[in-house]
Amino acid sequence: MSKVVDLLREAVNSEEKEYTSGSINRAIVLLSIPMILEMVMEALFAIVDVFFVSKISVNAVATVGLTESVLTLVYSVAIGMSMAATAMVARRVGENNPEAAAVAAVQSIFIAIGLSVLIGIPGFLFADDILRFMGASEQLIVEGAHYTRIVLGGNMVVMMLFLLNGVFRGAGDASIAMRVLIIANGLNIVLGPMLIFGIGPFPEMGLQGAAVATVCGRGVGVLLQFYYLFKGVGVVKIARRHFVAVWDIIAQLLRVGSTGALQFLIASASWIFLTRIVAKFGSDAVAGYTIAIRIIMFTTLPSWGLSNAAATLVGQNLGANQPERAETSVWRASFFNMLFLLTLSIGLFFGAEPIVRIFNDSETVVEAGVLSLRILSAGYIFWAYGMVIIQSFNGAGDTVTPTIINLICFWALEIPLGYLLAITLGWGIAGVTAAVTISESIWAVVAIIIFKQGRWKKVKI
Repeated sequence: MSKVVDLLREAVNSEEKEYTSGSINRAIVLLSIPMILEMVMEALFAIVDVFFVSKISVNAVATVGLTESVLTLVYSVAIGMSMAATAMVARRVGENNPEAAAVAAVQSIFIAIGLSVLIGIPGFLFADDILRFMGASEQLIVEGAHYTRIVLGGNMVVMMLFLLNGVFRGAGDASIAMRVLIIANGLNIVLGPMLIFGIGPFPEMGLQGAAVATVCGRGVGVLLQFYYLFKGVGVVKIARRHFVAVWDIIAQLLRVGSTGALQFLIASASWIFLTRIVAKFGSDAVAGYTIAIRIIMFTTLPSWGLSNAAATLVGQNLGANQPERAETSVWRASFFNMLFLLTLSIGLFFGAEPIVRIFNDSETVVEAGVLSLRILSAGYIFWAYGMVIIQSFNGAGDTVTPTIINLICFWALEIPLGYLLAITLGWGIAGVTAAVTISESIWAVVAIIIFKQGRWKKVKI
């Protein structure tokens, strides 16, 4: 027991660690524990946020669901650029070149600022039209447009938070990324109910309060990230001399990051189209579907923690010219993830109704949420391998392969199948969720087949 406690303590402290030698299982544990805690905190925020918003109205929950569907486009860009930063920083750290890693980190910051401005201005100005495009009723637009305007207009904090945590992960400083997200989302959770309901000295802002809490909490997280980078707590240490544009590195990051962003934009766009299909069945269906998706986020984000650990191990071991160790790390992480998600899928299937009722007790909302949750959780055993392997491609700097896989499985298969089952065959919301489970299971199988071919080991970044 004392050895387990010591390992946990080592995993969450900020001391520099070596991941290119020694036990692979130990490396996975040391990286994945803080990454899992980081992802759990992100998921906890999503669950708590929708819990408090659900106390306002069904339209409020539907607004969050529709806005989140659009915000996933921002997440896609942020994740794509963070993948590029993670891959490049991991390679430089594996090559034992921390100065080059710092330069790459600063170029990523420049890119994040530019992209967030391009997204934030139209998001702020056209919030009403965005909700209308998503199929929202005029009443919902009146109630929710300010929420959408604040969240999309303040996307820079989301963009920067994702990107700089990608830098920390690539360097193997997963514990720093964990601390940042715990503080940022912890502040969100505290501020959320205070601003929504007007607790204490805070004004009662309703749905707008949830948006303000998100921007403020994550903004504090970004400030903390810069503090860690300038103070030099982890492997990557930035200074004033690094704040000079290095255009060839920016071009390389944009090349890898744009493909990575496209990879997630393809996935995110498929969710937007699916949500648009769900909206045809009314606000109760959207609310139930949104609650189910938030629960799915809660259960799968820890798995993305394992996947991010695998990506870091791939990048650093390829940088250290150890491709076979990189591959072994991926299969080990995938197996651990499968055991975790298999257990969760059983629990979610049989416990779906009481879990959904925590968030809303409307019978029509509960019915939609339970049905969605049970069907979606059926695909966990396949997703366990798929998510780790897809992230491992990205960790190697090969963002093209996952993009092609996503394009085929999500756009060519998932969206048409969702429409066929839900609308043409009349399955309703069950058709949408069944299409997701089928398509993403095929996605995982295709990723495994291509990963075994080994071309990712030869990618240069």
